[in-house]
Formats: sequence, C-alpha cells, structure tokens
Amino acid sequence: MVDKDKIRIAMQMIIEAIGEDPNREGLRDTPRRVAEMYEEIFSGLYEDVGQHLEVVFEEGHEELILVKNIPFYSMCEHHFLPFIGKAHVAYIPTQGRVTGLSKLARVVEGMARRPQMQERLTSQIADMMVERLQPRGACVVIEAEHMCMSMRGIKKPGSLTVTSALRGIFRKDEKTRQEVFNLIMSRS
Repeated sequence: MVDKDKIRIAMQMIIEAIGEDPNREGLRDTPRRVAEMYEEIFSGLYEDVGQHLEVVFEEGHEELILVKNIPFYSMCEHHFLPFIGKAHVAYIPTQGRVTGLSKLARVVEGMARRPQMQERLTSQIADMMVERLQPRGACVVIEAEHMCMSMRGIKKPGSLTVTSALRGIFRKDEKTRQEVFNLIMSRS
C-alpha cells in the first residue's frame, strides 16, 4: 500500500526546495493532503483490474459493443502531471458472452489510476479485455490532453493525443475496423 508518511516527508522537502515555507498557513497541511490524494489517484496499483471482467452473461449477442466517452484521468509517469481524457472501448463477443457495460469503465479507471503512459494504458485495456473476455476482437481508442504539454515545456493547451489498440478482428478486418472508428467518431 501507499506509504503516506514517506509522501508527507517528501512533499515537505519539495515545498522547502522550491523556497517556500512549509509552516505557512496555506501549506501547513499540504503534505498530508498530497499523501491522501496520491493514495486515491494511484489506487489502481493495488487493484486486480481484470476481476471486473469476470462477470459475464450468456446473451447470444455476437455483434459490436461500444462504450464511448468514458472519462478518465491518469498521471504521466514522466512528470507526475495529469493527463485527462476519454476512452472508447469496444469488443465483439465470442459465443454471446458479454460483460456489464460498467465493467468496461471500471477497467479504464483501474488501469488509469497508476503512473502511466497513454500508449501503455491503451494497450493494457485492450489486452485485459482479450485475456478475460476472449472476444473475437477488442478496440480501445483514447483521446487525452497532457498537462506536461499544456502547462510546461511546449505549452500547447488543448492539444490532444490519440492512441489506439486493435486486437483480433479489429486488426484483421478493415470493414470491422472502419465500423468501430465510424461509431467512435459519430456525435451520437
């Protein structure tokens, strides 16, 4: 689990290192607040995210299932700044085995709640779906704004990074891939 005492000490040292007074009223409780925040936003490190996909139903549905615009936030592992966006998650069940729609959102959230790179996050979600659901195909598209590009460095707020991971039929069949991309891009 998260060692909140170490985080408090480190945060106090950071406050001192930037030339601020850690005993100033506004900063006095900041190390504790940061430790509690890190425990929450990195909770995915201590979660078996795949367990959400263990709940399946035999529904006989073997067509595309897409959950669009799943909001998420994560922390860039390079600068420990947030990246915020939305995930689009699709799969085509095998033998009619489907999972609850909220389970897909829980996988996105669990994988995002750890130090991440967007590229890895995208692949991890797709790979988890393949491993646990054994679908005919899985597709994950993530669009996110990275604060490490928006508020520092090149300073380009509003820039979006888009990544995709295609597995199974989405990788092999152009028509199926185009169908899911068209649905992701549609406004409805």
